[in-house]
Amino acid sequence: MSIYDAIGARTIINAKGTSTRVSGALLAPEVTAAMQEAGQYCVDMAEIQAAASKIIAEVTGAEAGIVTSGAAAGLLLGTAACVAGLDPAKMARLPDTTGMKSEVIMVRSQRNQYDHAVRAAGVHIVEVGLPDRVAGAGVRDAEPWEIAAAITERTAAIVYVANARSRPTIEEVARVANSKHVPLLVDAAAQLPPAANLRRFIAAGADLVAYSGGKAIGGPQGSGILCGGRDLIMSAVLQQLDMDIAWEQWTPPPSLIDKARLPGLPPHGIGRQCKVGKETIVGLLVALRRFLAEDDQSRHDRLLGLVKRLDSATGSLRNARTEVRTGGSPSFVLTLERGFKLTGMEVCIALQNGTPSIHADPSQAANGIIGFSPASLRPEDPDLIGRRLRELIG
Repeated sequence: MSIYDAIGARTIINAKGTSTRVSGALLAPEVTAAMQEAGQYCVDMAEIQAAASKIIAEVTGAEAGIVTSGAAAGLLLGTAACVAGLDPAKMARLPDTTGMKSEVIMVRSQRNQYDHAVRAAGVHIVEVGLPDRVAGAGVRDAEPWEIAAAITERTAAIVYVANARSRPTIEEVARVANSKHVPLLVDAAAQLPPAANLRRFIAAGADLVAYSGGKAIGGPQGSGILCGGRDLIMSAVLQQLDMDIAWEQWTPPPSLIDKARLPGLPPHGIGRQCKVGKETIVGLLVALRRFLAEDDQSRHDRLLGLVKRLDSATGSLRNARTEVRTGGSPSFVLTLERGFKLTGMEVCIALQNGTPSIHADPSQAANGIIGFSPASLRPEDPDLIGRRLRELIG
């Protein structure tokens, strides 16, 4: 009987991947042990974030970094830092940005549901570019000059959503941002692996980068990393920490927070609801160490092994074709034959509602294509998935 049985929650087989909706990555025993040990002690939260900052800076090449309660929290904190800087009065007023820099520039084709975290800081998103190549109406997207032309005295930051299809390139956008002295905040939530991407965006000229900690890194689901310039990270952590302390008693580590540069102590900031616990910080740091210890090829081969086991367990299906995809992140893909009695979405729902409950990737279900990611599978899961597919599809 698992702890989930005890509280009345059903466990699932997560073949969707490290998506938050299906609870992210599985924690390695080393990570859970570290979190359990961390929970047996109390620490000053500014001090543990300062310790984390040194490790994150070494790994990313940034000047500083903090552990956040996920990548979306990193976007909120990063945006708030770009707006308020080191001014406690501005920190106290957010999300009211009256009289402040209150606009953030985004390429229209990069707009997504997660930019709600950016808007939550009180800013207005200014869109640039027409995504013709995304819509299929042409070949163009936003261009660097369009971003430059949109910058005004009200611009607090440029937000860039990183993936292989993002246009313009991160280097082109960074050149614009740096030439105009406007901070560039990069959403790199799911851009790991490869591990080299931990350094790529800072090296390209980004001022702040947000990563998820609960995906490929293998940290706690509610964890993330925000790294970047020292002043911006200082502003971000000041707007995250519990600030219920007298000025004369407050002695934060200077490596993270330079008290001498502040006119006074800010109150609880807009990121106070994004607090992160000591257990999460320790778990993320241990997971980060494990992630870096496994090279990209070994990680690929380990995941491919799970995919091949799923392929073998599924065998030959009468009403579907199967494929092992080895490029990028390995995956197992099932394509239903035309005329099969169930649609792709109906198969996904049947898998989800069955025993065991199996969550697959339904992003192409409308075309009869169902994806299976190995990222969060346990060793016994491929056999269970294969058996259920044979029952459903024949």
